[in-house]
Amino acid sequence: MTDDEAVLGPPERLHPLSLLASLRASVRGMWGLFAAGGYFAVQGRWLLLLLMLGLFTVISVGSAVLRWGRFRFRVGEREIRIDSGLLSRTHRSIPFDRIQDVTVEQGPMARALGLARVRFETGGSSGAKEDDGSLAAIPLARAGEIRELVRASRGLAPKAAQAGPVIDDPPVFAMDPRRVVLAGVFNFSLAVIGGLVGVSQTFGDAMGFDPFERQFWEGLFAPNSPLGHFFRQNPVMTFLGGSLVLLLVGLGTGLVRTLLRDFGFRIDRAASGLRRRRGLLTVTDVVLPAKRTQAAVVRSGPIRAAFGWSELKLQSLAKEDGGKGDHVVAPLADDAEIDTVLAAIGWPRPRPSGWRRVSPAYVLAFAVALAPIAVIALAELAFRPPLGLLGLAVLLVIITGRGLAWRRHGFAIEEDRLLVRSGWWRRRVTILPVRNLQSVDYVQTFIDRCFGTAGLVIGVAGGGLTGHKINALPTQTARDIRAQLLSRFA
Repeated sequence: MTDDEAVLGPPERLHPLSLLASLRASVRGMWGLFAAGGYFAVQGRWLLLLLMLGLFTVISVGSAVLRWGRFRFRVGEREIRIDSGLLSRTHRSIPFDRIQDVTVEQGPMARALGLARVRFETGGSSGAKEDDGSLAAIPLARAGEIRELVRASRGLAPKAAQAGPVIDDPPVFAMDPRRVVLAGVFNFSLAVIGGLVGVSQTFGDAMGFDPFERQFWEGLFAPNSPLGHFFRQNPVMTFLGGSLVLLLVGLGTGLVRTLLRDFGFRIDRAASGLRRRRGLLTVTDVVLPAKRTQAAVVRSGPIRAAFGWSELKLQSLAKEDGGKGDHVVAPLADDAEIDTVLAAIGWPRPRPSGWRRVSPAYVLAFAVALAPIAVIALAELAFRPPLGLLGLAVLLVIITGRGLAWRRHGFAIEEDRLLVRSGWWRRRVTILPVRNLQSVDYVQTFIDRCFGTAGLVIGVAGGGLTGHKINALPTQTARDIRAQLLSRFA
C-alpha cells in the first residue's frame, strides 16, 4: 500500500455510464460539424458525409473512453483527490473543510442502475460548473457515504450518526401527486403565453399552426359542418378559440415542467437543517444547512392567495447546479405548512404589528415616466382611434396595477429582522435577518429627487433572488432606516 492510499484511500473509477455525459458534451460542441454535414447532405455528397460522421464517432468515442480510463478519485478522512485529463493531467485536492455542500442527483438510467452524480460546492467558482469538482456516476450507496463523511468532518453530523442523519418520519413538508398537479396549474406563466402568441404570429403560417387564423379552425371541421359554418360567420370566436388554445398550451407547459421538477417533493429534517428530495426523471437530493440560510421569501399572487396558497423560497450560500442560491422548500403550501418549514430552521413566521407604507410617489413617479407613451397614444387616438384606445387602456391597466402594488408595498422592522412586502400580482414578503445584511445602499434617481423620495437596496450573501428593495421612501426616512440597519450589524 502506497502512502497516498494510506492517507487518501485506494483509487476509484467512475461507472462506465459517465461516458454518456462526455459524449453529450462532445455533441453539443460540434454545431459547425452539423452545419457542414447538412451542407454535404444538400449537395448529395454522401460519401464525404459518411466519412465525416465516421471520423467524428471514432474520435468522440475514443477520446471519451480514454478520458474515463484516466479519471481516478481517492477519498480520505479529510479530503478528496480527483485526477483527470488525457494529455494535460490535473490533480485536484478538495479539503473537506472547503466543501460547502454536497449534492446527489439521479437521472432515470442512473436510478435503474443504482448510480448517482455527486457535486462538490467549494464556493470558489462563482457559481460556475466545475467538472473536476464532481463525480459523474458512482454507486448511490458510495455517494451517500461520501456526503456523510464530508458532513461529519465539518461537524454537521456526529460520526456515530453517519448512517442515518435524516429524520424521515414525519417529513417537515411533502407534496403528494395531487398537490404537485395543483401547483402546476398555478405555475402557468403569462410570459410563456405571450411567447406562444409571438411564435404563432411569426411562424404560424410556416408551421401550419396559427389558432388566430380562421383557416385553422375551418380545417378542423368538415366544410359544411355546423361548427365550420359557425367559425366562418363569427370572427370573434376565432380570437376566443385561439386564446383558449394558447391558454391550454400554457397550462400544459406549467404542468409538465412542475411534474418533472417537483414530483415526490419532500423536505425532511437533517442534522444541520433541511434535506430536500424531488424530481420525476432526474431526482435531486440536497441538504440545506440552516446556518447558511440568508433570507426567506414567501411568494403568492391574487389567485393563489384566494385559495390560501403560497410558495416559500430560501436564499442560501449553498448552491445547486448552475450556481443558483435560491431553493424552493415549499412550492405550494398553506400558512401552517410554511410556519412549520420556517420553524425547522429556527425562523419564526413574521407577525409584524404594522406595515409602514411607502410614499404615493411610488405611483406618481411611475406615471410621469409613462407620460411620453400616453402622449403617443393620444396622438394615435386622433388618427387611428382603435389603436389609440387600446394604448390608453393598456396604460390604465398598468397604472392601476402599480396603484394596487403601492397599497401592499411597505416594510417593518421586527426585533432583529427586516421585513419587506411588495407586489400585487407577484406578491412577496421577504424576511431578512439583520445579522445577514451585507449592504444597505441609498439609491435616488432624477425622478426620485423631483418627488423628494429615495430607495434602499438590501444586499445579502447568496444568489438567485433579487428584489430586496424598499422604493419611494421619503428621503429623510430612507436615511434614518439605513442608519438604523447599519448600526445593528456594524
